[in-house]
Amino acid sequence: MRGEHPVPGVGVAVVRDGAILLVRRGRGALAGSWAVPGGKVRWGETMREAARRETREETGIDVDVGDVVWVGDAIGPGDPPAWHYTLVDFRATPVGGRLVAGDDAAEVAWVTLSEARHLPLTPTMPDLLDALDDTAKADREVEDGG
Repeated sequence: MRGEHPVPGVGVAVVRDGAILLVRRGRGALAGSWAVPGGKVRWGETMREAARRETREETGIDVDVGDVVWVGDAIGPGDPPAWHYTLVDFRATPVGGRLVAGDDAAEVAWVTLSEARHLPLTPTMPDLLDALDDTAKADREVEDGG
């Protein structure tokens, strides 16, 4: 996938009861690695629409897409790089559906943030988990008044 511009992509941090929804990739360069649901934005599709679609396709879960929680790049090896995605990861809340691995997901699972850190993750996942931890800490400080 070589071109002169990065490809826009989304990730979706679906959080419920202290757990995050992860998919184990079933194919591609990072097959076997765990990540949040996500993928490429289609022509004419907004990033939020892509986030809802990708989550449904990969996990069977319908979501309410919330705020952006992390932005970054996934750049493949080589010069020029084998791929370059500019990623926008959203926080989301499940609102329906039935959990089932679909599309290119080999497996789906709800795991705690600490459990997630012990899985074989895609390269951008540790940064997203750090951002989620920072967000959770800030939310707790607001709730505690301080």
